[in-house]
Amino acid sequence: MKNYLFILLMLSGANAFAGLNKWVDENGKVHYSDQPPPANVKSETLRSTSAAASASAPAAPKTIAEREAELKKARQAKKEAAEKAAKEQAAAEAIEANCAAARQNLRTFQSGIRMAEVDAKGERSYLSDEQRQQRIAKAQQDVGTFCK
Repeated sequence: MKNYLFILLMLSGANAFAGLNKWVDENGKVHYSDQPPPANVKSETLRSTSAAASASAPAAPKTIAEREAELKKARQAKKEAAEKAAKEQAAAEAIEANCAAARQNLRTFQSGIRMAEVDAKGERSYLSDEQRQQRIAKAQQDVGTFCK
């Protein structure tokens, strides 16, 4: 009995690969069938038997050379993506470092402590109020440039 049931199930699944046609008769009724429509009716093929057969057929296995070429291409793409990500990461870190340095310079100049600088001869000179204001303006400009 189990064998008959198995055979029945196998045969009932065979029509899943049949073609499917759609047409409208002279009364306006839509028909769907695996049989071809009458000759005088315009029909539309929704699924053909060759498409169903080709969809179920397994693809030919790739050769070793094709697989190696695909693997090499995938590795190259992965390497390029990693390099691009590393460059973007380094650029983001540099921008953040520049921003932090510009903010620190601004805080230092705005702190009001007496500031000195060493000239080319090695002599120390103190900044005047005018020089401090110029440095504050430059530091604010740097903060605006690097900290977006």
